[in-house]
Amino acid sequence: MTYGRSIKLFFDGGCRPNPGPIECAVVRKGVSHYRHDFGEGSNSDAEWLAAILALEVAAQNGDRDIMLLGDSTLVVTQANGTARCRSPELETHRTRFTDLAAGFDRVRIRHIGRAQNLAGIALARLHPR
Repeated sequence: MTYGRSIKLFFDGGCRPNPGPIECAVVRKGVSHYRHDFGEGSNSDAEWLAAILALEVAAQNGDRDIMLLGDSTLVVTQANGTARCRSPELETHRTRFTDLAAGFDRVRIRHIGRAQNLAGIALARLHPR
């Protein structure tokens, strides 16, 4: 199959305190998408839910070939299959991610630095210091 240009989606999640209320952001083509209704969890839960949200945003926009960019080494390595999930909760998130990813022509997920993560920057703007 010939692939066109991938759509980039930046994702980030967090909670304050950890564990605490989860918030997630996804940035697609300069537009920020936020979710604050995921309940309570850990930072790892938040990062996984942000990656899942990125897939949902891509699906809503009809994207078929996507590149997910995030600063969570845990999520990127587990999603790529180079690290195993060490808890049932993380395995549940990975399974949900894999199931959603199967609906696309191509999904790639890559680690980027925190300073390059537009979704992390968007989340940080919600909490000025």
